[in-house]
Amino acid sequence: MRYRRPVNMNVGMIIFAIIFVYMAFSVYTYMKKERIQFYEVVEGNIVNDHQHTGIVLRQERVENTDRSGYINYYIREGKRAAVGTRIYSIDETGSMASFLEDNPEANITLTDANLSDIKRQLSSFAMNYDGESFSEAYDLQYTLEAAVLEYVNFNSLGNLDAMMQQTGITLQQVTSPVSGVISYAIDGFESMTPEQITAEAFDRSGYSKAITKAGRLIEQDAPVYKLVTSDDWSVVFPLTEDMVSEYTGKNRLHVTFSSNTLETDAPFSIVTGADGGQYGKLDFTQYMVQFVSDRYVTFEVDMDNADGLKIPVTAVTTKDFYLVPAAYMTQGGDSSGQGFLKEIYTENGTAAEFVPATIYYSTEDYYYIDMGENAPLKAGDYVVKPDSQDRYQIGSSASLQGVYNINKGYAVFKQIEIIGTNDEYYTIEKGTSYGLSVYDHIVLNADTVYEGQLIYQ
Repeated sequence: MRYRRPVNMNVGMIIFAIIFVYMAFSVYTYMKKERIQFYEVVEGNIVNDHQHTGIVLRQERVENTDRSGYINYYIREGKRAAVGTRIYSIDETGSMASFLEDNPEANITLTDANLSDIKRQLSSFAMNYDGESFSEAYDLQYTLEAAVLEYVNFNSLGNLDAMMQQTGITLQQVTSPVSGVISYAIDGFESMTPEQITAEAFDRSGYSKAITKAGRLIEQDAPVYKLVTSDDWSVVFPLTEDMVSEYTGKNRLHVTFSSNTLETDAPFSIVTGADGGQYGKLDFTQYMVQFVSDRYVTFEVDMDNADGLKIPVTAVTTKDFYLVPAAYMTQGGDSSGQGFLKEIYTENGTAAEFVPATIYYSTEDYYYIDMGENAPLKAGDYVVKPDSQDRYQIGSSASLQGVYNINKGYAVFKQIEIIGTNDEYYTIEKGTSYGLSVYDHIVLNADTVYEGQLIYQ
């Protein structure tokens, strides 16, 4: 006969199974649980520097040639010329070009100083290059081409005068009619004023400037160079509506030019362009020579930075509170803290009962107290003024901006005072009575919690 084997219960296996199920459930609930991320409050400030690209406006005088011929320059770009200084010469017959072909030893190459200057321009361009402004590469190309030809031409002409006189070659010399700084880049903006600026002027896709190169054949009445006759110059740049509001009331700005890391202060004003748009204008009385070859400049405006506590924008929320006159505040007995005398009704009539209250913020006239479901005072309740028969009905409310502090393991609303902002962070006042301190932990996203919620960091 076969006998059924008795079932032997192994207590150890049962306990192990129970523990396994508990651990699996704990892991599952942990994985499914929504994480509450926190942020540690730090001390710092917000940099609100704005980058702009502006148009340089100067007092510029374009000079045209009165005859045709091959042109040769004697003064380099950016050099200052006095009245009567020889600027260029015109070779009407082309004799000089033939002379240089017949006398190759007269051609002089670039000097070490010339090469150093070209390397400096290339290094400056490389350090400040922005892929979004590729058109600046063409400006550099034109500038370097003109510079190389000018260097060769200047180095040659200094030694050719005597040789050409011996061969009987004569050139028509042209001198400066007024004093000023020489520039050979002509772009049509020379007579523009701030009031004539439009948004189209900042579209660099169609911008071009003509540079008459040494040794070229030019026509009569062609523009060949310009004179900047004053050290005063301006930079005009477009403003958005937000920038107009931010810059309104300011009469000086601190700017940094990215091309040469030049920092300076300049008088500032807002002007209306020909298209009705609002434009910022910076006026300068120095450094004109450093930008004489530029029509567009990129710079940063250094705004005032507010020092305080730095918190993320996502941590800030708004909460409503009841307002209670400050005169109704009283101190409870037995270290009960601050609170109010709430009017209650009994069989013997009315009485006053002390109710402790958490103060979230205060002004000279009012205290801000909680108005949630568990609040000690509700709308319609009356509080009694200490040592008086005056009563005040709870009902008036106001909102505060704040964050949820989780230092105690649960969410507590803390009021903040914003003194600076950008797209990601606020700078808030530090040292406030009901606010935050350095190293406090706050909820990173205020929309994910509620007042009093337990937080496991």
